[in-house]
Amino acid sequence: MDFNAPLPLRSGATLPPYWLAYETYGELNAERSNAVLVCHALNASHHVAGVYADQPQNRGWWDNMIGPGKPVDTDRFFVIGINNPGSCFGSTGPMHAHPESGEIYGSDFPVMTVEDWVDAQARLLDALGIERLAAVMGGSLGGMQALSWTLQYPERVRNAAVIASAPNLSAENIAFNEVARRAIVTDPDFHDGHFHRHGVVPRRGLRIARMIGHITYLSDAAMNEKFGRELREAVAGSAGGYRFSTRDIEFQIESYLRHQGEKFSDYFDANTYLLITRALDYFDPARAHGGNLAAAFAAARARYLLVSFSTDWRFSPARSREMVEALLENRREVTYAEIDAPHGHDAFLLDDPRYLGAVRAWFDRIARGLA
Repeated sequence: MDFNAPLPLRSGATLPPYWLAYETYGELNAERSNAVLVCHALNASHHVAGVYADQPQNRGWWDNMIGPGKPVDTDRFFVIGINNPGSCFGSTGPMHAHPESGEIYGSDFPVMTVEDWVDAQARLLDALGIERLAAVMGGSLGGMQALSWTLQYPERVRNAAVIASAPNLSAENIAFNEVARRAIVTDPDFHDGHFHRHGVVPRRGLRIARMIGHITYLSDAAMNEKFGRELREAVAGSAGGYRFSTRDIEFQIESYLRHQGEKFSDYFDANTYLLITRALDYFDPARAHGGNLAAAFAAARARYLLVSFSTDWRFSPARSREMVEALLENRREVTYAEIDAPHGHDAFLLDDPRYLGAVRAWFDRIARGLA
């Protein structure tokens, strides 16, 4: 969908005419009351469920959650996935040309915040004729967007599911993001973000950034269970089991991380990575209220579902409980599920029956309210 009116941004800049890629699933009812907006995380997109006819391997990133008969049942709900501006999966982003100069944006793409993304999403919903959402939901960075929806547009959101998320990033989380960003910007192929002009891509930096991120998404238990100290087959049979090399890949976990980094560098944009991790760092709705999260939630009107996972040390259950307490101070209706799962932050994408059951029960209640 094209938008000719520039988008005012929190930085004071504006995004010139732009377009947003989006997908919808299910049917919008006559009352336009069954719409569910799904907000994506760092390296995801608007393709939240199902497969494309010509790309059967490209399954939506939350396909276990959304679809006919699934927890978010598209036989009952009209689900919308939107790729945020600044991303690299179809919406206007740093790899596209400025509409006036014709030059690739690169690092000149304007700084985006979670709040800016929510404003862009609201414009698309306006164009679809959806005045109020039955629910908005997301995990991780997507959960921050769902939270922000209830604060920026409280009258437009009936329910909000905030999964494996936080009201802001800890200093440790910001530090991880900064190390990953430094890996990218110090890559000789980065060229101050204008690598397209040189016909190169900072793949080495992207690989390292992805490896750092991937480590933080898994728990120690999950990593040990999946890889332990297993050696690669080519190494395991050698004398002593080690090559004692500083360059060879010897352990299975090394092979896995390098594989993930290699894949990531093939499809993700370096400037997008910098932009999105900064948006993560900036998000802090309590900041305008002297750090008082309860005061930040005073305007909220939605009912909430919050879900956390016991081994998620990047967005820990303690951060979700902060939000629960702040919402209860404002007498908001809150359902909270803390799932004892070994998978770390990635658990929000997996098939834990307790987690999926909690989401299903919550959306069943929403569906009954639509009848």
